[in-house]
Amino acid sequence: MPFQTLLDNYLAVFLAAIVGFILTATALIGARLLAPYSKERGKSVSYECGMLPIGRARAQIHIRYYLFAILFLIFDVEAVFLFPWAATFSAAGKAAFWEMVMFIGILAAGLGYAWKKGVLQWTKQ
Repeated sequence: MPFQTLLDNYLAVFLAAIVGFILTATALIGARLLAPYSKERGKSVSYECGMLPIGRARAQIHIRYYLFAILFLIFDVEAVFLFPWAATFSAAGKAAFWEMVMFIGILAAGLGYAWKKGVLQWTKQ
């Protein structure tokens, strides 16, 4: 009986996923079959406001930007978990409080490690 209830609850999700995959595959196959295709030298040139590009089109980005992005995502995820917890703080109980203290402690340890390694500095000194 519980399995049937689970199927009833998620039947719409499964159908939407199947229809989504079918529509996406149809669009990709249709674009590949119907779109005009020509191999020209000009198609591989980067477009810069109608002017010919100067230098390489591919720019390398320093790893420091990626590290900042990862740190931002980590603390953004912390906020996603922290706000609902704070909204239900009085009803959550002591166990939920100590779990959140441990969660924030792990993130603080990661921030301390990143700080110690110099990840949070823009310029190398």
